[in-house]
Amino acid sequence: MNSDEYANLERVEGAHWYYVAKRAFVRDWILRTRRPAASDELLDCGAGTGRFALEMQQHCQTRVLDDHPEALALLRQRFPADRVHALAGSRLPLGDASVQYVTALDVLEHIPDDVAAVQEFARLLAPGGLCVATVPADMSLWSDWDEVLHHQRRYDRSGLRALFAGPEWELLHVNYTNVLAYPAVWAIRRLRRVRPARSNAPRAEDRVPPAPLNAFLRESFRLSAMWRLPFPFGVSLLIVARRRA
Repeated sequence: MNSDEYANLERVEGAHWYYVAKRAFVRDWILRTRRPAASDELLDCGAGTGRFALEMQQHCQTRVLDDHPEALALLRQRFPADRVHALAGSRLPLGDASVQYVTALDVLEHIPDDVAAVQEFARLLAPGGLCVATVPADMSLWSDWDEVLHHQRRYDRSGLRALFAGPEWELLHVNYTNVLAYPAVWAIRRLRRVRPARSNAPRAEDRVPPAPLNAFLRESFRLSAMWRLPFPFGVSLLIVARRRA
């Protein structure tokens, strides 16, 4: 991400419905699927400001990984030095089968070789370990927001499933999320193509909505992400995959 995006993220992620709900349902999927022991290790890849890993510390041991200097500076203020890992090259700096959980919250879309990244997740996970990842969905929603965040792609369900298609993975859940927001997001991003926003205009993604709307969007996003009903579309995708023995 651009440097100023970290300031935007830190400013809104504590209250904005999207970030709050995403952290909540990823945590809930972990607790529902494989409740952590206090000694279990979770690696949050692309940890950003570290908020998710901080919240998970009440359930297990957490490690954070990033490759951006701005993120690493924030993470080193919030975690012990031996819990912060800087990515150098494509190989993650931990041993085989060394963690019980890998999370990648809106990370894979930034990585040119997402296949190699998922292979690394499999290498790091102990047998029975869990990977939970979220990604932006639907290339028809591509916008200036994706470009500012240096996204390589948006995904569809089949493309995300294909990343985890190897024999080392058992797919527990793959579904679209953020379904109710899809019509509004689709309309806003179509409008941007016709009438681009001024360069200094605040983006909708950077503003916390009024409290009632923020609460409604947060709960609808969180609850729908827990449903097993297969949705045909959504703004995001969620995958929960178990490392086979």
